[in-house]
Amino acid sequence: MGDNVALKILKEHLVEGELVPGQEIALRIDQTLLQDATGTMAMLEFMAMGLPRVKVALAAQYVDHNLLQTDNKNADDHAFLTSAAQKFGVYLSKPGNGVSHQVSLERFGVPGTTLLGADSHTPTAAGLGQLAIGAGGLDVALAMAGHPFHLTCPRIWGIKLTGKLQPWVSGKDVILEMLRRHSVKGGVGKIIEYYGPGVATLSATDRATIGNMGAELGATTTVFPSDENTLAFLKAQGRGEVWRELLADPDATYDDHDEIDLSQVVPLIACPSSPDNVVPVSEIEGLKVDQVIVGSSVNSSFRDLMTVCRILDGRKVAPGVAFHINPGSRQVLENVVAQGGFMMLLLAGGQVHQPGCLGCIGMGQAPGTNQVSLRTFPRNFPGRSGTKEDRVYLCSPETAAAAGVLGVVTDPRKLSDLLPWPAVQNPEQYLVDDAGIIFPPEDGGAVEIVTGPNIVPFPEFPALPDQLDLEVIIKVGDNISTDTIMPAGNKVLPFRSNIPAISKFVFEQADPEFAARASEKGDGAVVGGENYGQGSSREHAALAPRYLGIRVKLAKSFARIHRSNLINFGILPLTFKDKGDYDQVKQGDRLQIANLRELVQGGATEIPVRVNGSEIVTLLHASERERAELLAGGLLNKVKEETNGGQS
Repeated sequence: MGDNVALKILKEHLVEGELVPGQEIALRIDQTLLQDATGTMAMLEFMAMGLPRVKVALAAQYVDHNLLQTDNKNADDHAFLTSAAQKFGVYLSKPGNGVSHQVSLERFGVPGTTLLGADSHTPTAAGLGQLAIGAGGLDVALAMAGHPFHLTCPRIWGIKLTGKLQPWVSGKDVILEMLRRHSVKGGVGKIIEYYGPGVATLSATDRATIGNMGAELGATTTVFPSDENTLAFLKAQGRGEVWRELLADPDATYDDHDEIDLSQVVPLIACPSSPDNVVPVSEIEGLKVDQVIVGSSVNSSFRDLMTVCRILDGRKVAPGVAFHINPGSRQVLENVVAQGGFMMLLLAGGQVHQPGCLGCIGMGQAPGTNQVSLRTFPRNFPGRSGTKEDRVYLCSPETAAAAGVLGVVTDPRKLSDLLPWPAVQNPEQYLVDDAGIIFPPEDGGAVEIVTGPNIVPFPEFPALPDQLDLEVIIKVGDNISTDTIMPAGNKVLPFRSNIPAISKFVFEQADPEFAARASEKGDGAVVGGENYGQGSSREHAALAPRYLGIRVKLAKSFARIHRSNLINFGILPLTFKDKGDYDQVKQGDRLQIANLRELVQGGATEIPVRVNGSEIVTLLHASERERAELLAGGLLNKVKEETNGGQS
């Protein structure tokens, strides 16, 4: 039996365990990625380890989230990150240089290597045949310190692509088709690998789009082969020397299977308020549109933006529509300008913004009350836009541009009545400009780290007690995202380096009184449904609740990254053995767990929990390593114990 691409990379990087789905493994990490919303805390965590220099082949820090400087906080954090990057040997992408994933694809990604990023959309690097995994900031900080990354060995889900996309259909429609078929839980515990003759028809940036939104399926990551299209992109970036061919063996097998005939994919759109609420665009045609935004971590490449430029060329944005363009990088914008696209956008009435995440994480661009917003973004979770009860739809650049011109949701294939299909291709040679990247010095020992007043030391957490008596502070339903647990937006994100301050926003949308109630009650628990903690990798969705006294999260199931983050900060992630017991637990109930340390240390899977005097059985699926972290009160405590020779 031959190997698929994912297995080839996993085998090359395996340092612990066996590649058996469900077993814990550890991988050597080649590159790391931090962005400013997660990176400030991650850098503080790295500094706590006392190392003079990062120990990975390449570490990069991006400033792409907190770009609004409404007071000193973001500017202070950026100064901190700039100085820390210089000191520890990290490349820094300055504000306005671009979204981490687009810039990483352009300037740093290497086929066949591993990338660990403190952002759930790190798998954008699938576009280069890189095995890129999103994780919590603490996991990335440890990788920067030279530690391997531990995870449960995933299944490999092979998606065979045949045929070729029709005009006006693009990579975004492919991943929306996957979400339509398989839901936001369909990829949990899996690496998605695309193979087959249809792969050769997709550019590196189309593949990056598909890899980016594999995160919305809950997948561990996504991977494409590294082939001639990969080489063409790297050569166009002036980096052809890093290319290596990486293909699945002819007799490769996969644990799970699906097949997509690209010629049968139609323009699709995800309706409010979940990325898997997908229907053909034709089903909702005629819906009045108030706002359109093209660009973010996904669909912000040259091909995406230039396609929009060609559609808008010589036309006007419809009256009553606000049309925003967020380039993925400075390089993308420069190449669009060079091709004449910038004037096409401006003359049509578009608003071109600096490269960055912007509205995707509620950093501006919030829609008005009851307004319909079409976005090429990866997520439309409730309130993520910054507007409560928002009406956000996710679509391709082609569908977005059609709505911008006509003012209503329109199948973009109907644009053929107005103009020929643009058929935009990526340049054979990009204009390359690294002026927005600060390269680290060979020796950063003399660099002084700049620390502003919003940088607060990492909180200390006690070890796991032997007995817990908890109140259920909140009970929530299925598919609760980390946006619901720990909101983003311009009001909250600047406090990412200040845990006492940011903790006041936990569950703010679902229950504004949660933070005060949790602080008042002492040790507490959160009860959730299926896929609890989906979405963003933000570790603050675990760290801030832990600061408020949450010791247990009890759910039907957990999203992968959030579960890891809970363990990293000493929160016990328990699941119901009988999912029907979810209905027996209410907000305000008391939960008691006895002999807890003995059960965790002894490897017990079943953890009895008394609920108002009655007993239910919960499950703790955790490796020996994870149990040691829980006992210590979190991963940092465990690292300190090991560093101090067992003395905490």
